[in-house]
Amino acid sequence: MVKRSSLNGVTPGGHQPRFPGFDVLSQTHMWDPITAGVVLARLGPHDAVRFFTPSEQAIARALLDQLLDQREDPKVPVLEMLDSRLVEESTDGWRYEDLPEDGQAWKQSIGALDKDALDKHPTGFALLAWEQQADIIQAVQDLQSDKWHGMTASRVWSLWTRYACTAYYSHPWAWNEIGFPGPAYPRGYKNATIGGREPFEVADHHQVDPLKQT
Repeated sequence: MVKRSSLNGVTPGGHQPRFPGFDVLSQTHMWDPITAGVVLARLGPHDAVRFFTPSEQAIARALLDQLLDQREDPKVPVLEMLDSRLVEESTDGWRYEDLPEDGQAWKQSIGALDKDALDKHPTGFALLAWEQQADIIQAVQDLQSDKWHGMTASRVWSLWTRYACTAYYSHPWAWNEIGFPGPAYPRGYKNATIGGREPFEVADHHQVDPLKQT
């Protein structure tokens, strides 16, 4: 069960929020009905996974958790959101000419991940320890423009991260995590200045650049 205190919105992993007291869903009454419907639908319940087979689903979920560092519940349901896009063929409208269509590229690349896992370990990718999965994924990124299982590694990396980040940062829990106030229509903004905040926004209490902590 996902719990939200009276002061804070849900954040991925239930981590201590950088913006304590902020909950983007407290502003739903300011959104038009269509916008509210689109955003709230992302909270679920989601359709069962249809594009990926059960084995593919396990590999893809582990990969996405790695890419987004989602280790603890509650997790943004990135796999379910990505799966819906692929079922509906709702792609970005373009692809690299040296990769197949996005759906096939996803299936081909997670199959390749599993092969890499089995070449180095006695089990497939989904059942490896977190650190072992990370090593295999890092090896793909390190190849950059070199070939990986017949595909350009950097193109595959772009495919993975593009879909993962699009799903993750479209979700209200991720908005709580980064202090994003959500749709501006029809409410709009009155303090659109550097350092300016709306009455419902909250200052970052960490004052630490997260990129410098990695």
